[in-house]
Amino acid sequence: MKPRIPERFHSQRLEYERIGPDHAAPLTALLRDPRVMRTLWPWSTVPGDDQIRSSLDGKIHHWERHGFGMWALFDRNREFVGRGGLQYTDVLGTRVIEVGWAIVPERWGQGLATELALTSVEIAFSRLDVREVIAFTLPDNVASRRVMEKAGFAYEREIVHAGLPHVVYRRRAPANAAPPNAGTANAAPANAAPTATLTHTSRPPL
Repeated sequence: MKPRIPERFHSQRLEYERIGPDHAAPLTALLRDPRVMRTLWPWSTVPGDDQIRSSLDGKIHHWERHGFGMWALFDRNREFVGRGGLQYTDVLGTRVIEVGWAIVPERWGQGLATELALTSVEIAFSRLDVREVIAFTLPDNVASRRVMEKAGFAYEREIVHAGLPHVVYRRRAPANAAPPNAGTANAAPANAAPTATLTHTSRPPL
């Protein structure tokens, strides 16, 4: 599918690139960092080569099928700092768009996840035919929950995902928001609900 959102662009401090095979090495290091594993992979075993390859292949396929997805993130010195963006999830039982992120631990606390989240929300509302997006995490991931709140998400409910409790946050487009596909100011391409607990038992994708 033709890309529906920018594949390469920059925000204030971050450079974004559509995730592809060239990003395998830094993504593998990111996903195997024990500090990141605790937030994305809540099991004691390190994700294996097949699992990481499947994760990367899935994110490449998501772009190809839907025209949007996750980006690899770099700072202005071209240092890899994480990955994040927009993707479909069925964590609530029906397909919705999630804003997700994972930042290298050495860059935690610098506001990069918040910058990514705000940029992703703006692109979702201006380029995609959606009026709301979600984000979710483990209840004790206080830093991620703080990012969601700074990015304008509001707590909605708890769910059980992959056998573990998670919290769901949601952000809705303002009533006076520009219609979809109207463009986005900050993301210039470089190349032109109910309160009941819901259970979802499969392992979460990396």
